[in-house]
Amino acid sequence: MNPRVRFAPSPTGQLHIGGARTALFNYLFARKNNGQFLIRIEDTDLERSKQEFTDQICESMTWLGLTWDEDLVYQSRRTDSYKETIHLLLQSGNVYRCFATKEALDKKREETGSYSYPGIWRDRNQTDIDTELEKGSPFTIRLNTPEEGGTSFNDMIHGDISVAHSEIDDFIIARSDGSPVYNLTNVVDDHDMGITHVIRGEDHISNTPKQILLYQALNWDVPTFAHLPMILGHDKKRLSKRHGATGVQSYRDEGYQPEALLNYLSLLGWNPGTEEEVMSISEIIKKFDLSKVHKKGAVFDEKKLNWISGLHLALQPNKDILSGIRKISVGWGTTKSNDFCNGVIDLMKSRSKSLVELVDQSDYYFNDPIEFDEKALRKSWKEDTPNMVGSIKQVLDSLEDWNSDTLQETMKSFMEENDFGFGKVMKPVRLALCGTINGPSLFSIMELIGKDASIRRIKHALDHL
Repeated sequence: MNPRVRFAPSPTGQLHIGGARTALFNYLFARKNNGQFLIRIEDTDLERSKQEFTDQICESMTWLGLTWDEDLVYQSRRTDSYKETIHLLLQSGNVYRCFATKEALDKKREETGSYSYPGIWRDRNQTDIDTELEKGSPFTIRLNTPEEGGTSFNDMIHGDISVAHSEIDDFIIARSDGSPVYNLTNVVDDHDMGITHVIRGEDHISNTPKQILLYQALNWDVPTFAHLPMILGHDKKRLSKRHGATGVQSYRDEGYQPEALLNYLSLLGWNPGTEEEVMSISEIIKKFDLSKVHKKGAVFDEKKLNWISGLHLALQPNKDILSGIRKISVGWGTTKSNDFCNGVIDLMKSRSKSLVELVDQSDYYFNDPIEFDEKALRKSWKEDTPNMVGSIKQVLDSLEDWNSDTLQETMKSFMEENDFGFGKVMKPVRLALCGTINGPSLFSIMELIGKDASIRRIKHALDHL
């Protein structure tokens, strides 16, 4: 098929989750069908558009691995193309100048009760138009919308959609200051870029019939359209800042891996047709099919994102995780060898949803605990605990072969000989070593931090608790 698709963000803020999902689906469609994926920066809103946001969007796209195939296209640099197209439309008679003032339109609306344009200047003679031009009167340019029939298109997700022309008024394509509106710039850009498939959010469905009318007025090929379902918050309303972090950069800063975020975003509104949900980007590309995208809005579930993120992290090589951690936490593990750090990662990656969480949960590997979790302390450190822990310390002190297997056998023998339950012994020992009673295998932790650190920490707990 060799399609050409595009992602067209406005640089008025960072790349949000909804935009990232739209970019991803365009990217997947292009890669699945041996096509090209392009990016257009829609920066005609000069007040709100900023280069820093363009840079931020591109940086987020690069971090996600959604590489584009040609140079960026900037709408702000395409003014001549829009002017030329407006001139062509005026020459063809498919658009006309409208000199109606705001006051005149407001009066008509009061009289009719309708906000549709009443066609005041639709069929004016050339003399009236020339008179207004000579006076220098401001004007907008409107499309001469057909009065009968309707416009239909087959949406790749929503199926056949038809809109009667009676529901589409003679909409503006250029403002009174000469600047083109969204529907015109969109059509001109997509045509000039050779876009074959327009994949975007369903909030643009209402724009599509108007844009098709413009394609037809210009005698240009109409692309195929696909409108993606909205991403909703837990309250089933459109995802926004009130639902929490919605920017891609926020998730990057929190240590989420791009592969995990892409995996989760691909499942927002798309069904791969298998029970398997944890996939690499290459696996997603192979399975991707726009016909399997749902019409219904997809709810953003952070718990599921964390679950998928945790599984991706668990499968990632330790050296790659270490490299990622060093980018977000420069000082992490610098007092220890890379082998030690990889050992920490090996124990903690299956218990973490992100790199930041892994870093936050791993402090006790590098530093003796100074404070102890009070709830865990009340639960596990009883009146007779110091004597028991002191006895364990003596047993461990005499142990020569310090590895997880030997430690497990030694502790098991100690518990059997003294008729102690597992929790009664292991919880206070873990508390002494880690400052908390939760974590991976205690014997693996003890092997990794070593005998000296383990004995020192137990002694510190006995002295202070």
